[in-house]
Amino acid sequence: MGKLLENLHLVMLVGLVAAIGLMMGFHADTLTESAMLQWLHVFFGITWIGLLYYFNFVQIPTMPSIPAELKPAVGKYIAPKALFFFRWGAALTVLTGLILAWSNGYLVESLTYAEGYRLIGIGMWLAIIMAFNVWFIIWPNQKKALGMVEADDATKASSARTAMLTSRINTLLSIPMLYAMTTFSPLGG
Repeated sequence: MGKLLENLHLVMLVGLVAAIGLMMGFHADTLTESAMLQWLHVFFGITWIGLLYYFNFVQIPTMPSIPAELKPAVGKYIAPKALFFFRWGAALTVLTGLILAWSNGYLVESLTYAEGYRLIGIGMWLAIIMAFNVWFIIWPNQKKALGMVEADDATKASSARTAMLTSRINTLLSIPMLYAMTTFSPLGG
């Protein structure tokens, strides 16, 4: 069991096989494209928002207490890997969400706040804004702050602050976004 759990790719594969087994065992005759998309949307969303909360609740507040000689390890090894999954989690969450809304026939109604679709529309627009922030503000500034692209010390400090503040904006927006996303269907819009 230790060997299985030491290999992340194998853990993910076994988890996927277990999920497919549940799907086939409980919903083989009723499993739909929509259900699969919803499952993927939630998986990618948990990855994205989980990392958003990790950065804001753990990494950012902890960095000032990390000894100076250890900080480069976070910037060189941990942050770039976490940012990879963070930005692709954002992209895939929004993509699967848009495809899910389209396949269920409420994409345009949601994005235009049609009657009965305003709550999910608000959630969708908040997620789109957040994903934009990830790809076009946080990521470019993090690359400078982490030294992945050439930048002087003043630019690195300014970029780190911009990335942090934008990440905090995303944390703020994630709270109403999650409400809109999780209550749309049960409350009927």
